[in-house]
Amino acid sequence: MHEHAHGRQHIEALIRNQDLEGLLEQAETLHGHLCPFVSLGVKAGQYAMTALNRQNTGMEEVVAIVECNNCFTDGIQMVTGCTFGNNALIFRDLGKNAVTVARRSDGQAVRLIVRPDYRDNMLAKYPAAQPLFQKIVVERQGTPEELHRFHHIWAAISRRELQTPLEEQFHIQHQTITMPEYARIVESLICDGCGEQIMASKSVEGQGRTLCRVCAGGKVYVLNGQGIGEE
Repeated sequence: MHEHAHGRQHIEALIRNQDLEGLLEQAETLHGHLCPFVSLGVKAGQYAMTALNRQNTGMEEVVAIVECNNCFTDGIQMVTGCTFGNNALIFRDLGKNAVTVARRSDGQAVRLIVRPDYRDNMLAKYPAAQPLFQKIVVERQGTPEELHRFHHIWAAISRRELQTPLEEQFHIQHQTITMPEYARIVESLICDGCGEQIMASKSVEGQGRTLCRVCAGGKVYVLNGQGIGEE
């Protein structure tokens, strides 16, 4: 195999060696900080990739179907190598802390769902975290000193939760699914309105003009912190 196909070699070695701390460090570089749900994403991704026994070079050999857009998903992306950019990350806007990781060759898949009592049980174990979480994350307040203390506590919890038995954190389902088609390769066009390049599949035709959806005044769908909606 060509040397450039080994871009994930280090990650794959961490997966094989069950080095959850090493994987969590990698996920921190993507997420920007450590938190318990990044840790959960790392654990779910490592379990699924081990169960499927399939390396991923970013060519859609493995597909991850996530059901939330939060910290959990960043752990999944880092460990599985499934991202929006390589067309192997699929987002189902269900608001569930869950992921299905599937092997394209035969549709074998693992779905991991964070247990509904996990968050409450986790915070009960670390009572110092609850008031800081409420103040800094929920209310978007707090002094610089409180923010520093929160990040310190949150990172420590993230590492400790790597040791919690998987069955206390997840419901796990082994499945066979119908795989989505490979990403389509489509030609690019130039919008007659703004002059910017667009995918042909996203263009709007009217009155002899080719337009992007913005210039055509049509609906534009956006994924943000609230999920998928119209802009």
